[in-house]
Amino acid sequence: MVMRRLVPLILMVALMPAMADAADDGDRKFFDAAFDATVARYHLPGLALGVIEDGKVVYARAEGERIVGSGQRIDTQTLFKIASNSKAMTAALLARLVDQGKLKWDDPVIKYLPDFQMHDPWVTRNMQVRDLLIHNSGLPAGAGDLMLWPDPNLFTRADVIHGLRYLKPVYSFRSRYAYDNTLYIVAGEVAAKAGGAPYEALLRREVFHPLGLQRCRIGAWNRDAVGNVAQPHARNDGHNVPVRQDDAEIPEVPMAAAGGVRCSLDDMLKWASMWLDPQHIGLVDGKPWLSDVQRRAAWAPQTIMPVSSLMREWDNSHMFAYGYGWRMTDVDGVWKVSHTGTLAGMYSALTLLPDKRTGFVILINGDADDARTVLNQTLVKHITAPLLGKTVTDYADALDVLAAKAAASAKPAKEEPQHRLATRDDRAIIPGRYRDPWLGDAMICPDGDGLRFTAVKSPKMSGRLYIAGKRPMVHWDDPTLDVDAWLDFANGKGSTSLKMSKLDPQGDFSSDYEDLAFQRVAKCPAQPPMARAMHER
Repeated sequence: MVMRRLVPLILMVALMPAMADAADDGDRKFFDAAFDATVARYHLPGLALGVIEDGKVVYARAEGERIVGSGQRIDTQTLFKIASNSKAMTAALLARLVDQGKLKWDDPVIKYLPDFQMHDPWVTRNMQVRDLLIHNSGLPAGAGDLMLWPDPNLFTRADVIHGLRYLKPVYSFRSRYAYDNTLYIVAGEVAAKAGGAPYEALLRREVFHPLGLQRCRIGAWNRDAVGNVAQPHARNDGHNVPVRQDDAEIPEVPMAAAGGVRCSLDDMLKWASMWLDPQHIGLVDGKPWLSDVQRRAAWAPQTIMPVSSLMREWDNSHMFAYGYGWRMTDVDGVWKVSHTGTLAGMYSALTLLPDKRTGFVILINGDADDARTVLNQTLVKHITAPLLGKTVTDYADALDVLAAKAAASAKPAKEEPQHRLATRDDRAIIPGRYRDPWLGDAMICPDGDGLRFTAVKSPKMSGRLYIAGKRPMVHWDDPTLDVDAWLDFANGKGSTSLKMSKLDPQGDFSSDYEDLAFQRVAKCPAQPPMARAMHER
């Protein structure tokens, strides 16, 4: 289904009486041009864009379809997955509890969760609440993410927290930045313990309700009762195709505190406005929703991040750091506080320029890594370096040039070995039930004439086995699991082990197969006679 050419729909919203100003004609034309160019260049199924200037919402536009081909139009009330932009909400929830005297940033985690345990006992004892938010644990990037995604799965938060003790660090504690999601799950449970209510109830009570985020959702809810919910899309043969669509009943998920919030553009603009104008927006009983002390803490650099060559070239950046659920850097001498969110088929970005009282919200329900980058960059430079006159096309072309250079300089790819479907007679494969300390059990057992891998607690991690050259691999059934895995079996003293690794070493870090350490614990269950007969025909 090729995206229809849509008539631009501009929806200017007055979130509050103090925020009813519209952009001047020049700015509105600029924002419209950036919006239209992004949709056209990247063939997006849907895009929602909001702009705050001088603390006021001046532009809010939504265009496209919630599901391509459905005719269900996106508007500023449509719910999108904001993914990792949820992290700032979790951090702010903790900050609210600090303001209320219910916890301290330097409290040890085990004060609230006595069973919490990292691989290293010293780290367990010394991990503070603040450490849960700033990606300095020593774990590799994305450690334990296979307990969170693909979802839905059968893991609980208790499973995730228990599994941390088996995740081996690759760096020293507090020595460097490596992005993780699992410790935000711990942060959510610390908040629940200190706040005396489940994480979801606390987020509604302390964040959604006082700030008037009326459409934001967390936890279990009914899709049709709430209504107006965008669905994720992937690009397939040049078309946008819906993927991982919601069932009518949307369940509670273990990764809620790391990336489980859904919000509309209108609500995200309220959230952004509170940070830019706390003396007027989101007041509770006439007082700012968050104290100045905790606002400063949220945006204080905690873990230093590397400044990329692209950041230096495009933005003249000199520093880059992570705070409590936010990234911070300088752009042309202007302070920038931001975060992005990425889930399969859903992209978000929230960017604030506090000294300019300016911000941008981007919500997309399709594959949109480059689209998000170029649109956000164009909007930021419109404020920090307007005389450059940079456009979406300029930055999109620049990314294409960089991609072409990277491809040209890459080592020639080895000739792809012939793939064939694995059979029960392949000696490179040892069927059976395998167990990893944190992912749990996986079955590698007969499936018709071939073999299938299935993770028991993560049913979407299921696929048929193939032989590539002489090496076994699994090709996942779910097309959104685009990083297939090598399977390497080894016979030891009285046991059989299995290691996994990404076919594409540059694949997404959440596909953390390399952290798994399976041991064979049982044979495959015997097939019923009828099933055997069917397989043998």
